[in-house]
Amino acid sequence: MAKSFYITTTLPYVNAAPHLGFALEIIQADVLAKYHKLLGEDVFFNTGTDEHGQKIYKKAIEEKIDPQVYVDEYAAKFSKLKISLNLSFNNFIRTTDKHHVKAARDFWNLCLANNDIYKAKYKIKYCVGCELEKTETELVEGKCPLHPNLNLETLQEENYFFKFSKYQKPLLDLYKNNPDFVVPAFRLEEIKNFVANGLQDFSISRLKEKMPWGIEVPGDPGHVMYVWFDALINYISAIGWPDRPKAYGKWWPGMQVAGKDNLRQQSAMWQAMLMSAGLPSSKQILIHGFITANGQKMSKSLGNVVDPFWLVENFGTDALRYYLLKEIPTFSDGDFTLTHFKEVYNADLANGLGNLISRVSKLAQGLKPLISKNEKNNILLKNFKFNEALILIWEKVNELNKYINDAKPWTKTGQELEKTLEKPLTEIPQIAYLLKPFLPQTSQKIAEIFQNGEIKPPEKPLFPRIK
Repeated sequence: MAKSFYITTTLPYVNAAPHLGFALEIIQADVLAKYHKLLGEDVFFNTGTDEHGQKIYKKAIEEKIDPQVYVDEYAAKFSKLKISLNLSFNNFIRTTDKHHVKAARDFWNLCLANNDIYKAKYKIKYCVGCELEKTETELVEGKCPLHPNLNLETLQEENYFFKFSKYQKPLLDLYKNNPDFVVPAFRLEEIKNFVANGLQDFSISRLKEKMPWGIEVPGDPGHVMYVWFDALINYISAIGWPDRPKAYGKWWPGMQVAGKDNLRQQSAMWQAMLMSAGLPSSKQILIHGFITANGQKMSKSLGNVVDPFWLVENFGTDALRYYLLKEIPTFSDGDFTLTHFKEVYNADLANGLGNLISRVSKLAQGLKPLISKNEKNNILLKNFKFNEALILIWEKVNELNKYINDAKPWTKTGQELEKTLEKPLTEIPQIAYLLKPFLPQTSQKIAEIFQNGEIKPPEKPLFPRIK
């Protein structure tokens, strides 16, 4: 029986259209899903949309439409990423789905039965951008550092709370016993320090009369679940919990991919919730950085987001995948400018790989493909170093271009030409195989040119040069 591999992204809020930051996350997850399929594993790849909470309710009210109509419209936009970015996810969950709503209520009851939910009055400072409570130590000049343009709200009401403080030691034990639980290692140290400094119980409900857009609390119709409590449960409701225990047992625990602003929620809050419900912790959490635009933080609230659909429409799916995977370091922040995007496209894709395929296929036109043994995917993929893996592949591309320049096969004919072309005709299919998780369309096109019948040049360049 094939080994099971479950991977999930976070669920983006549907209060705005998809942006480049989430494209990075879901493409990274897609590479890992495709990589594990190449290893012969049975893969379940989950993504979807987070559709409750104050931000979404406010947006729907501002636009004077029903919240469900609002989220339906935006969820459709995120679903379209599958085709646009050539993604392999096989599940798209929405937190308004009936089975998720039921799962969230069942999960609540488990935590309640474990005496981890209680009611209390409180007063907090709350960032609508993060949908999180903020302590004084987290603020910079009285503002949330992630959303400095938003004023904090002061909430004062009676809510349900989750006993987060109860799980300080179990969380620290989890991190100690699983040194690769959060990658990269410096993010694990960050969350260890956060937990070691003490945990405060957090609110997990809102008064329905003030914010009705959420899942109703079991047994108390006057409250709805806090958006983070509800949304995190999608990772197990997506795979059948609690109604399909066989499916859930096959896939969980799984791997999660998230941005650095999600570190606390994914690696501490969610893990404590799982412990409370008596369920296994996640398998591993990959934390990526932010994409900046011309050196400035990219965010919906700042209005400087880049539209991935526009980039695909103008430059192609694999061009965008290549830039995000090679030019944005896996674990730290990376910058995007259209100028640099075009430079990378022309240098690496048009002049590098595209030129290699064009030249060799023309020189080898009419020849039979050579049998080529597929190389194993680079060990760097196992360590999530997507950019370093692509750099190594492009070293092969550049080496072959240099070989063609030096060997001058266009000056040769017959057996001498065939002998000269043995090296590129053997190694290009290997490059195509290595590119499968990264640039699937390009990988397929190269394979069709060099591995099906007689070799013939592509009708048009793989990557036409752009000005």
